[in-house]
Amino acid sequence: MPDLSLARRVLETESAAVLALVDRLDDRFERAVTLIRDCKGRVVLTGIGKSGIVCRKIAATLSSTGTAAFFLHPGDALHGDLGVVRGDDVVIVLSYGGATDELVQIVEPIKRLGAALIAMTGAPRSLLAQASDVVLDCTVSREACEWNLVPTASTTAMLALGDALAMTVLVEKGFKLDDFAILHPGGKLGKRLMRVEHLMHQGDQVPFVQLPTVMREVIYEMSRKGLGMTCVVDEDRALLGIITDGDLRRKMMSSPHISDLTAADVMTAKPVTISRTTLAAEALHLLEERKITSIVVIDAQRRVEGVVHIHDLWDTQLV
Repeated sequence: MPDLSLARRVLETESAAVLALVDRLDDRFERAVTLIRDCKGRVVLTGIGKSGIVCRKIAATLSSTGTAAFFLHPGDALHGDLGVVRGDDVVIVLSYGGATDELVQIVEPIKRLGAALIAMTGAPRSLLAQASDVVLDCTVSREACEWNLVPTASTTAMLALGDALAMTVLVEKGFKLDDFAILHPGGKLGKRLMRVEHLMHQGDQVPFVQLPTVMREVIYEMSRKGLGMTCVVDEDRALLGIITDGDLRRKMMSSPHISDLTAADVMTAKPVTISRTTLAAEALHLLEERKITSIVVIDAQRRVEGVVHIHDLWDTQLV
């Protein structure tokens, strides 16, 4: 059987490595955040081996939260790709030992280009650290493997510190949910950030009746549009109320002569509404919370712009 006690020790070691970073968040971290926040160019991340893989993840996180970032392999940089680095860039170098030949060799030309240099290292007195503008100490007490060799706790610490940088920069830049939605149009995340304006029924698809409309015509409009409801509006299409299948059933139980009634007699006034910029995920939560199947989309003057049905949201695989 696998040794679960070993697996637990690995997780405990890596957790301790991350928690140890909390007490190291000082003016150096603030300086790194400021450099990234105020960067007029791009943020370039570079590292070799496992550190290089962590670089790619940090670059992806920065890019997805509004900071242009990319990974540059040190070996490629030494053979011409250093030309992508500009003086207004910020370069973040990840090296636990701080003495990797390829990384040390590219420091001098990076400095000559005028780019700011941030080192993320477990060797705060290394050559790399001495040449950097900011040093973020990622020292760990030990790696999680039994020989204290395999990069595990150290790479986890670097990854966590990179996330801390990215999330702090995000707030410093004033990055908003709307910005996040623009950068994540695809996949399940993109669907959760989709606005209801892209999903709602609109135009001739929306059922409309007015206050004096007789119930025979109300039921015909509801059946023809197939949303299980109809909006009740004034002459300017401002929403006055709604009538749902449930309203009809309840009214039929209390009023045998429902055909003699009008929309004004049956409608629910002041129904739940949303704006066209509401997130699809928010709309779904509201529908499920209120136990309703449709919700009306209105503008600032309460004019009906569309209707969102719960099936439209389920079809986007939000759940």
